[in-house]
Amino acid sequence: MADETTNPNAPDTPPEPEAAGTPRDAHDPTQEALRLAAEVDTLQGQIADLTDRLLRAHAEMDNMRKRAEREREETAKYAISKFARDVVAVADNFERAIQAVPADAAEQDGALKSLVDGVSMTEREFLNVLERNGVKRINPKGEPFNPHFHQAMMEMQNADVAPGTILEVYQCGYLIDDRVLRPAMVVVAKGGPKPGKANAPAGDGGDAARDGNAAPTENDNDV
Repeated sequence: MADETTNPNAPDTPPEPEAAGTPRDAHDPTQEALRLAAEVDTLQGQIADLTDRLLRAHAEMDNMRKRAEREREETAKYAISKFARDVVAVADNFERAIQAVPADAAEQDGALKSLVDGVSMTEREFLNVLERNGVKRINPKGEPFNPHFHQAMMEMQNADVAPGTILEVYQCGYLIDDRVLRPAMVVVAKGGPKPGKANAPAGDGGDAARDGNAAPTENDNDV
């Protein structure tokens, strides 16, 4: 048999495969840039969201801290409110005991005067103890009526003072720091006649105008 030799330049020899990583498999630079830009936008949005949450958490923690401090201060100020509300009744009893003794009777009886003086001193010391603990008595006689601190029990006509002036105090009130522990029970003035009628000259019906409800006189009935 004739020797068969291989011709390296034979046209039917298959080409060698291309190596991996050739430029044919490379990504498009434009598409890669767009993908990276989208990822950057996503990450920036996440950073902004987390930053906002962190700021909100800090603000909430600060509000909670301030609220806790305020509650702690109020607790320190008003913790004795219930106890003080019961104790001030003792001061009322001191005041009633002093007012129950007529002044002239105490002056005529030395023993009675000493007793009244002793009760008065005890009352003053008791009020000093209350004030040292933030509880203060209010006696608003002669002051304008304030519904935040006073409780009106009745009104009384009085032309000598401005309307709303406190004429009498049935029961003193008490404050604990700047809060009302017990309002003062008072009598409030209605005030004088309405303006424009007080200076009406005599004989022109001014008196009748000031007192429209006055009963008719005997002469009026005869007319």
